[in-house]
Amino acid sequence: MEKQNWTLVEEFLLLGFSDHPEYGPWLFAVFLAVYTMTILGNLIIMFIICTDMQLHTPMYFFLGNLSFVDIFLSSVTIPKLLVTLISSNKTITFYSCFTQLYCFITLGNMENLLLAVMAIDRYVAICDPLRYYVVMSWQVCLWMVAGSWMLVSLHSLLHTVLTAHLSFCESNLIRHFFCEMTPLLALSCSPTSTNQLVIYTEGSFSLALPFLLILFSYLLILSSVLRIHSLKGKFQTMSTCASHLTSVLLFYGTLFSIYFRPSSSHSLDQDRIVSIMYTAITPMMNPFIYSLRNKDLKAALRRVICKKLLFFCQIQAHIDTF
Repeated sequence: MEKQNWTLVEEFLLLGFSDHPEYGPWLFAVFLAVYTMTILGNLIIMFIICTDMQLHTPMYFFLGNLSFVDIFLSSVTIPKLLVTLISSNKTITFYSCFTQLYCFITLGNMENLLLAVMAIDRYVAICDPLRYYVVMSWQVCLWMVAGSWMLVSLHSLLHTVLTAHLSFCESNLIRHFFCEMTPLLALSCSPTSTNQLVIYTEGSFSLALPFLLILFSYLLILSSVLRIHSLKGKFQTMSTCASHLTSVLLFYGTLFSIYFRPSSSHSLDQDRIVSIMYTAITPMMNPFIYSLRNKDLKAALRRVICKKLLFFCQIQAHIDTF
C-alpha cells in the first residue's frame, strides 16, 4: 500500500468490554467501587503518614510515595473505563491516548522502582540496624525517590515518542480499555522493529534491574535472619517484611503474566483481566496489605481518630456553653 493512500488516524476507539454490553452496568458498579476504595484507602494511608510524627521514618516515607503512585496509576485508566461502560462515547484523541500511555508507563515503572527502594530500606533496617538512620538519611531517601522519578520519566518519554512517531492508518480500534503499548503497536501501518528492539533491551533492563535488586536484598535479609538463633526472633524479623513481600508478589506476578506469556496463549479477555489486576486491583490492595498487619499504622490511625473525636467533642462543649 502506498503511503499517500493512507488515511491517518486522529482518534482511537477504546473497545474495552464492548463485546459484553450486557455486563456494562454491573462492571461499572464494580469498577466504581474498586476505584473509590483505591482513592480512599491510599489517601488515608498518606494522611496518617503525614500527620503522625511517629511515622516520619524512611519506611513510611516510601510507603506514602507508593500510595501517591497507586492513586494516580488507577486514575490514569479507570475513569476513562467508567465513561466507556455507561456511554456510547468510546473515543480518545490521538494526543490524549499518548498522554495516557506516557502516564501509565511512568507510574507503572515508578511503582516498580519504589518496591526496589523499599526492599533496600528493609535490607538496611535488618542487616545494618545500628547505622540505619545514617545510611537511610532523609537526604538519601529524597534523592532515591527523585532519581526514580527522573529515570521513569525519561524511560516513558522514550517509549511514548517512539510509538507516537509510528503511522496509524485505517483501523483505529484499540481492543483494550486504555492506550497500552501492545495494542497500539498492533495498529501501526509502519514497521515496529525499532520499538520491539527498545522494548526487549531497554524495557527489559528497566524491569529486570529493580527485580534483581529486590531479589538480592531479600537473599541478604534471609542470610541475616538464618543467623538469628531464636525462632521467635526469626519470625519477628521476617514479619517486618511480610507486607512488602506480599506487594512484590502481587505486582510481579501480574507483570510477568502480561509480558512473559507465550504469544500463542494470549487472548483479549486474559489481557484485560491481567491489566485490571495491574491497574485497579493492586493499587486497591496495597493499603489493606500495609495496614492490616502493621501495628504502627493501626496505632497511628487510632491516635488520629481519637484526636479528631476529642477535637469535635471540644467544639461541641464550647457550642453547648453558649
